[in-house]
Amino acid sequence: MSYAHPEVLVTSDWVQQHLNDPKVRIAEVDYDPVANYQLGHVPGTVLFDWKKDLNHPLERDILSKQQLEELFAKSGIAQDTKIVLYGDFNNWFAAYAFWDLQYYGVKNVVLMNGGRKKW
Repeated sequence: MSYAHPEVLVTSDWVQQHLNDPKVRIAEVDYDPVANYQLGHVPGTVLFDWKKDLNHPLERDILSKQQLEELFAKSGIAQDTKIVLYGDFNNWFAAYAFWDLQYYGVKNVVLMNGGRKKW
């Protein structure tokens, strides 16, 4: 079975080859960072805490454009940075983050195919 949009996926091998690429920022998206990110992650990744970083805590909605810009600033993400998202739970929360970023027009974002399990 082929993917409708394979351009939004990168392999774990591709990620391995780009760990030190200054134009690539890898982010693990976790619902429970204590159980996942803090136990181990792809070297050099930043953490996007799904509950704190990607949701409005009171409205239970996606983050605002200003919040996204602040998250990018603290994560070292510039306009020309390629963002690679991955996570646990079959990349569910990473896919959620992918669509958040797409909503705000972020074009240079991909998912690591297979997520944490594949790494």
